[in-house]
Amino acid sequence: MHPISMDLSLERTVEVRRRLGLGFQVPVITVAGTNGKGSTCAMLEAVALQAGYRVGLYQKPELVHFEERCRIGGQPVEAAALLPHFAAVDAARGDITLTKFEFTTLAIARLLAEAPLDLVILEVGLGGRFDAVNAFDADCAVITSIALDHMEYLGPDRESIGFEKAHVMRPGRPAVVGDPQPPRSVLDHAAAIGADLWLAGRDFRTQGDRQQWGWSGRARRFHGLAYPALRGANQLLNAAAALAAFEALHERLPITAQAVRAGFALVELPGRFQIVPGQPTLVLDVAHNPHAVATLVHNLDQMGFYPRTHVVFGAMADKDLDGMLERLAPLADSWHLCDLPGSRAARAEALRERLAALALPGPGGRAPAPVQTHPDPSAALAAAVGAADPADRIVALGSFLTVGGLLRHGLPRLSAPHVD
Repeated sequence: MHPISMDLSLERTVEVRRRLGLGFQVPVITVAGTNGKGSTCAMLEAVALQAGYRVGLYQKPELVHFEERCRIGGQPVEAAALLPHFAAVDAARGDITLTKFEFTTLAIARLLAEAPLDLVILEVGLGGRFDAVNAFDADCAVITSIALDHMEYLGPDRESIGFEKAHVMRPGRPAVVGDPQPPRSVLDHAAAIGADLWLAGRDFRTQGDRQQWGWSGRARRFHGLAYPALRGANQLLNAAAALAAFEALHERLPITAQAVRAGFALVELPGRFQIVPGQPTLVLDVAHNPHAVATLVHNLDQMGFYPRTHVVFGAMADKDLDGMLERLAPLADSWHLCDLPGSRAARAEALRERLAALALPGPGGRAPAPVQTHPDPSAALAAAVGAADPADRIVALGSFLTVGGLLRHGLPRLSAPHVD
């Protein structure tokens, strides 16, 4: 409908929101950042549900079905429940054209605004300043880690990107920054608008050992916490920011230590360092920028010994492909590159050419690993299983579409043939 797929502006979304009379009567937490947004939203949702609150969540993108973007009470909404809200947005917009993201954000926000909820969690898509989610005022803003991604839209460095994301903050309201080393632009914007800034290491912090951890904020403390069910070293940063958001809103959304413990124990989020037991072991991760891939590589290093690691990789052409491939090469014993749907996707053959041009050494500085190309993620996974021994590991990453392509027909259960 809109002449371009991505139009960084808020005016049209705000106007249609005004025509709809759309707003929230319950606390709203907006979550922005480069990496960790989905995990932070999932933790906020899980803890709030365990505290007995009725929770609505808008997250993106989906792995398989569009309805995954809107959750109420921890479950995706039915497609039929969304239709009246799409119709209402279409009627209200008149001659205003909306991008797919703007249209769907307004429709889902309307569904959440009319549902009997106690808390609404909104995940920002790209940036913050001109993201459609920013048409709604947050009672508390959370900004997770900031890294280089979407640089063609947000700027060439962390300072530029931080400036864009900082605009989800609101004057006089809590703004939780989970990045332990935030760009100066984030701090400056918070000061300029008078946000109530909560900084990791200053206003809240974590401590712990290999068995348990604790969190302390401005006035509250939680001790003896089990580590979140979401795997990965970075998840403690996300968990800490989620708890800071709850402390900042404690007068309206009080939570107990038991809700915190149960929420972190039960939280689920497919495709984030998701380890699927089988032979070989399968690891699914939507990492799609060098910072996220570096975190994944660190987490893989903590898994223990696997004779070989086979990489299934598909990505968007506008990503930092070289940066991701360079970080993956030291652990890739074989590459299975795949096509993905859509015009933005890098073709598998183009990925193969990038690898050949980089001439990256394989594990242990050996010769570059062998490369195969495939028409889709499922074909790539099947080929990787065929080449793997039962004790090996397969890692699939690079895009939501890569992981989603593998989950489309359910969770893969691998069983490689044993070699006599």
